[in-house]
Amino acid sequence: MNPPATLETPRLRLRLPVADDAAAIFDAYTQDSEVARYTSWSPHRSMDETRKFLDQHCEAGWKAGTVFSWLITLAEGGHAAGMIDFRLAACRAEVGYVLARRYWGHGLMTEAARVVVDWVISQPEIHRAWATVDLENPASQRVLKKVGMVREGVLRRWMVFPNLGFVPRDVWSFARIKETGTRQ
Repeated sequence: MNPPATLETPRLRLRLPVADDAAAIFDAYTQDSEVARYTSWSPHRSMDETRKFLDQHCEAGWKAGTVFSWLITLAEGGHAAGMIDFRLAACRAEVGYVLARRYWGHGLMTEAARVVVDWVISQPEIHRAWATVDLENPASQRVLKKVGMVREGVLRRWMVFPNLGFVPRDVWSFARIKETGTRQ
């Protein structure tokens, strides 16, 4: 699979994150405990943690061809607003995202997720774009519905959100599948 290095929408430019983005990303959201509330990671205590994430997750994922991350930036001004990625597993792509708090409630994550999910599901080898979301995170649930994902069911004790405790929590599973017209 060869995802584009850049995806654009009317208000956003999604691009490959680079090491020089660490300060902007740290300032925008990685150190914010409210942003990290429903994530699989704890807030970063230093910019070094953000640099490590960029190196070991973002850059390494692209090189391995397993995780494809884009920095969400504003088309006007180029300010870092968040991150979105997808992780490949056979014919499936799992989508994950995070958005800086100051951009919540403006439809930016829906815009970013739509362009990524549309691209992913258009790939011949992908038949399922999916995501999980904590039962108590209605904002993220709305994003997934708006990009055409359907809530499938609850996955019990599925994921640990370290900012909410260390017992795995129940999540909703959402998916958008490629309709082929035939059953196999």
